[in-house]
Amino acid sequence: MSNSYEPIDTTGQSATTIPTVTMTVPTKSYISVAILFVINLLNYMDRFTVAGVLSKIESYYSLSHGQSGLLQTSFIVCYMIFAPLFGYLGDRYSRKLIMIFGILFWSVTTFIGSFVPQNWTPMFFLLRALVGVGEASYSTIAPTIIADLFAPVMRSKMLAIFYFAIPVGSGLGYIVGTGVAGITGNWKDALRVTPVLGIVCTAMIYFFVREPKRGESEGITEQCEQTKVMDDIRYLLTVPSYLWSTVGFTCVCFAVGALSWWAPTFMAYAYTADKNPKSDGWIGLIFGVIACIGGILGVVMGAGGSQYYKRFNPRADPLVCAIGALAAVPPIFITITFAHSSQAAAFFFVFVSITLLSTNWSLVADMLLYVITPNRRSFAQSLQILVSHLFGDASSPFVIGLLMDTFKNPKWDTPEFWSLQYALYLTPFVIVLGGLAFLYTSLYIVVDKDKCKIQIQVDRSRSPSDTSIHSLPSCASNTRPYNTGIDDNSTIVDPDVKYLMSQ
Repeated sequence: MSNSYEPIDTTGQSATTIPTVTMTVPTKSYISVAILFVINLLNYMDRFTVAGVLSKIESYYSLSHGQSGLLQTSFIVCYMIFAPLFGYLGDRYSRKLIMIFGILFWSVTTFIGSFVPQNWTPMFFLLRALVGVGEASYSTIAPTIIADLFAPVMRSKMLAIFYFAIPVGSGLGYIVGTGVAGITGNWKDALRVTPVLGIVCTAMIYFFVREPKRGESEGITEQCEQTKVMDDIRYLLTVPSYLWSTVGFTCVCFAVGALSWWAPTFMAYAYTADKNPKSDGWIGLIFGVIACIGGILGVVMGAGGSQYYKRFNPRADPLVCAIGALAAVPPIFITITFAHSSQAAAFFFVFVSITLLSTNWSLVADMLLYVITPNRRSFAQSLQILVSHLFGDASSPFVIGLLMDTFKNPKWDTPEFWSLQYALYLTPFVIVLGGLAFLYTSLYIVVDKDKCKIQIQVDRSRSPSDTSIHSLPSCASNTRPYNTGIDDNSTIVDPDVKYLMSQ
């Protein structure tokens, strides 16, 4: 498959001072994406297997609702703290070896955690937290490998495939968790499924995943020079579309984290309050199927809608993210409000909510990759993970559980249901803030994308004998470089969507 990448100006003449890059994508690149997808699916299976057997864990370790929410928080906190470290390493050392280490680490810690006895509750929390160390190494690096394997247009499609793993893996986590626990009668067996598969995947990475050079898909043949961490941070602070998309994604993560952790429990309470109790296995199966189907539809809608809308508006990515987030607010509110009176309607609106919130997964990653230069993408990805999880799904399960314990009134009929309902009302308000942040991102996305492309064009046209631009740190400057073949006060043309913007 061939991808041509050539700047076009409005006079109909090629910008010949900037070379054309034509690449043939090898079959091994597609195999690499398939393997990365499978591992990402296992990542999310592992996270939400615990949510599928949460009530059994609460009973086994005698946890309050706030403490059980803290169980997920401890995992996410460790995940986000180590993400910047692996992002730094991923921009400088072998990404394959880092991923292999991470997958082995989380597989082992998950497996050991399944043997923690009843009176060793802190050890179970510690091991679940350490799982986040291993997963941080993978999540920060895998998208950057995809970015270097495929040119921009094909990259968006491959990222959409990669992020299918989030809803599918989350849904399978609920299904596997409740299913295995129901079959064996022991919830701990549910935690022993993904570690075995994870170890198999490390061998697949070693033998079959191709590790490209950083910036390879954009025609950079020489490795960009390594930069200092503080220089990286200063650079990222000058990219407003990166900052605001991170804020929007953080708000979505807050809501998704709260709903994915507490929604199955909330529906179980709703059935109980309606005098029609259902088993955890039945609710886990329904919720898992909803998460899988809704998530897949959401990713397809987001990626497809953005690709179509880009024909008319280069700001399509953040605008589609904003529309998806804001449109999810009414169905979430309806789900929370009417779950007591109609569980079937609540499940339907949960499906609609998951579908709409899933529209932004691949788009947020794609935006980061085309506004940040190749030698800083892993680090940028890791900081986005840090912020979005610190203020997003690391805190939301605990916050909702804490609010639930605060609101709980023993005098109420079915106090668990009503207290959790009041606590969950926080989520739609946070999503509104996320939608507004994505709208603000759209104001900057075009300029930031062009600045990144200009710098990439400089790096790929650079030769060892070229001394005219050695004063510029490679892949570092966010100002317009010299000798790019683009006039300083001229127009800039996006070669992907062929629009004209005067800067």
